[in-house]
Formats: sequence, C-alpha cells, structure tokens
Amino acid sequence: MAEPWFQPGMGGLIGAAFGILGGVYGSVVGVCASRGTARSAVIGFHFACLILSVAMVAVGLYALVIGQPFSDWYAFLLPGALGGFLFAAFTPLIYLRYRQAEERKMAAADLS
Repeated sequence: MAEPWFQPGMGGLIGAAFGILGGVYGSVVGVCASRGTARSAVIGFHFACLILSVAMVAVGLYALVIGQPFSDWYAFLLPGALGGFLFAAFTPLIYLRYRQAEERKMAAADLS
C-alpha cells in the first residue's frame, strides 16, 4: 500500500469544496442563463467545472491503481464522477435557456 496523500478527514474538505463550487455554479448559471446575460463567462465556467470533474475522476482512478487508501481515492472519485455526470447533463439545458432568453428578447423587440 502506498503512503497516504493526506489525513482521512481531508477527504471531506475536498468534497465540501467541490460541493460549494457546485452551489455557486448553480446560482450563477440559473440566474444568468435565464436572463440571457454573461453567456461566454457562464459557458466557460461550465466547461471549466466539467474539466475539473474529469480531472478529479482521473486523479481518483490513479490513486486507486497505485493503492492509496479508500479515503484518498474516494475523495476524488465520487465528487468527480457525480460532477462529471451532472455537468455533462446540464450542457444542453444551458444552451436551451440561452436560446429561450434570446427568443424572448426578439419577441419583445417585435412588439415594440
């Protein structure tokens, strides 16, 4: 078994930090996409979170392969896999919300 990367309690901090990132992500995307604002920033943030999730899965799998204890590989693998699934699933929804906001703006312009 390999030397542990960190103390067992640190895994919870990794998961909590990723959870806080997910909460901030949800707030920013929910407000901005529904209003149709900050499209490039929101999509950039979205794909940065998706890439971070994939990187966490890679680190978790690497830790599993080299024989790290459960608390080390699980701390990366669970939030990375969950985030990767959720961020990938939200990709079409974000584009849909921006398209709907644009259609509302065009309909409002046609009325005036």
